[in-house]
Amino acid sequence: MKKKATSKTKKLLQFVGPGLVTGASDDDPSGIATYSQAGAAYGLSTLWTSIVAFPLMAGIQQMCAKIGIVTNNGLTGTLKRYYPKYILYIMLLFSFPAIIMNIGADIAGMGAVGNLLFPSIDANYFSVFFTLLLMGLIIYLPYQKMASILKYLCIVMLVYFIVPFLYHQDFNAIIKATFIPKIEFNKEFIGILVGILGTTISPYLFFWQASVEVEERKNNLKLVVNKKIVQAMEKDVDFGMGFSGLVMYFIILTTGTVLYNNGMHEINTVQDAANALKPLAGNLAYLLFSIGVIGTGLIAIPVLCGSLSYIFTETFGWNQGLDKKFHEAKAFYIIIAISLLLGLSMNYIGLSPIKALLYTAILYGLTAPVLIAIILHISNNKKIMGKYVNSLKLNVLGILAFVIMSIAAIALIYLQF
Repeated sequence: MKKKATSKTKKLLQFVGPGLVTGASDDDPSGIATYSQAGAAYGLSTLWTSIVAFPLMAGIQQMCAKIGIVTNNGLTGTLKRYYPKYILYIMLLFSFPAIIMNIGADIAGMGAVGNLLFPSIDANYFSVFFTLLLMGLIIYLPYQKMASILKYLCIVMLVYFIVPFLYHQDFNAIIKATFIPKIEFNKEFIGILVGILGTTISPYLFFWQASVEVEERKNNLKLVVNKKIVQAMEKDVDFGMGFSGLVMYFIILTTGTVLYNNGMHEINTVQDAANALKPLAGNLAYLLFSIGVIGTGLIAIPVLCGSLSYIFTETFGWNQGLDKKFHEAKAFYIIIAISLLLGLSMNYIGLSPIKALLYTAILYGLTAPVLIAIILHISNNKKIMGKYVNSLKLNVLGILAFVIMSIAAIALIYLQF
């Protein structure tokens, strides 16, 4: 039986492509902190956001993946080839600090949770350990092995589907909150909604999705674009984004019932969320939640570092790709190593993970609408995409995402200043 289960898991992971890893990386430790804050502060009131966010996430990621498949270039490479350079440099300027702060917040979150599991070891030691581990894995493992490890790590995220059921649930209230949106028109609630949107529709995923599709095609020798390949990509992205949305849903459900119902409304970090769960939902819930945070960090940080490296190397025309060895793409891997070390250094310069998340959300919020507009323009440009221009459905989803993220960006600026 065990052999059959293992064989079925292997077949499933071979079937799914980069969409699963992209979706899983969207629920990184910083995302978990945001969803935990939402659940603890407002109970089940934000459950509906996962239903709204899913089609928007899937639509944008499908466009990015299709750009990579059709042009055989990442998003940065396509921008460089067809658009004015100043647009590319503006994206680089905004993306670099946001991604570095995101990496730093994730490393800090993993370190803090490592300390929770093993209190005798300082969180900083765990942060250094995870940084060096990830650096070694990314630099020395071939792309296919790295992709397989990331896919297997996605299984860890299934723990979030278990945690809510270790506590008594009111299913009528859950169903109502899922399908009937509730909005409170105050600064704090709007701030949480903006945070959720910024976390789920993150610009670094746009760059990663397009570039990693190019990697997949190189490795699978699928150099000729056809309808079958595009349809397979769409299913893969839908699967990955659906998985991401479910994880988000269950984290809000966990904290929105266990913590909110017990009067714990102030959650600032994943460490707070895990600690708060322990006395209320038991040691198993606490342990599973903590393991999930480390697993998501191990998935998300390579995606964050890889996205940044693709952006730089495609901008300056350097050799790049996770399929290449270190000596074949030194700049690509050096950028990954530097981004990891810069992220780690945030633990020592006095910038708290919460402030890092706030600044990241601001930068993502400002960048996302511009990038979505550019992605829509590319996806409807026949000179670039040929017969694979956007369908009406994708355009509707893209325009909705643009409008919602623009409103979020304006709200974000208003709330901060």
